[in-house]
Amino acid sequence: MNTTLRGTTRLLGAALRTLLVLTLVCGVLYPLTVTGIGQALFNHQANGSDITSNGKTVGSSLIGQRYDLPLKNGQETPAPDLKWFQPRPSNGLGTNTVNTQYKLLLSGATNRAGDNEELIQWVKDAKAAVIKDNSVDGYQVKPSDIPPDAVTSSGSGLDPAISPQYAHIQIHRIAKLNNLPVTKVQKLVNQHTDDRILGFIGEPRVNVLELNIALKALAQK
Repeated sequence: MNTTLRGTTRLLGAALRTLLVLTLVCGVLYPLTVTGIGQALFNHQANGSDITSNGKTVGSSLIGQRYDLPLKNGQETPAPDLKWFQPRPSNGLGTNTVNTQYKLLLSGATNRAGDNEELIQWVKDAKAAVIKDNSVDGYQVKPSDIPPDAVTSSGSGLDPAISPQYAHIQIHRIAKLNNLPVTKVQKLVNQHTDDRILGFIGEPRVNVLELNIALKALAQK
């Protein structure tokens, strides 16, 4: 019986020591090491990839946001403020969508099939709106010119970037509403167009928040 008691005590002692060692390694040393490496080598990414303007944090380069007019009485969703570059739709295009305001708690797709009648109507309505809003001063947007990201949301509904094609469609509208030359707005878009990562990953893209910050600075000159 004494032998059994001593063996049990030894096992319990070994288990307790193992627990303490693993707690120290996995619960203290590992998190501190990973956090230290992140802060030292990837400080910007580890702290949310914040974007600042005039010394204030205005958003994240990883999360999209809308640019809307104040909500009016009777409206379920506000109208877009067309003097700014607009992002891609956030999880659908109608008022009964999952995420019409880039709300982080509602990240996700609409889960509608490609032949869903409601989704098809949303796309048609969005395409008509893109043509109407951006056909200004003799510049006419053709249906064939409209890229998919102008009329559909991303999988997360929080995509911060649009395609260069969608940005270029908006140039004439932006120039007119901000009293800027088209050539200057065109140059601004080109300056904020990022190529594929490492030359082959993903697609060329334009971060809308960064572009609108640059647009604001240009319009204030």
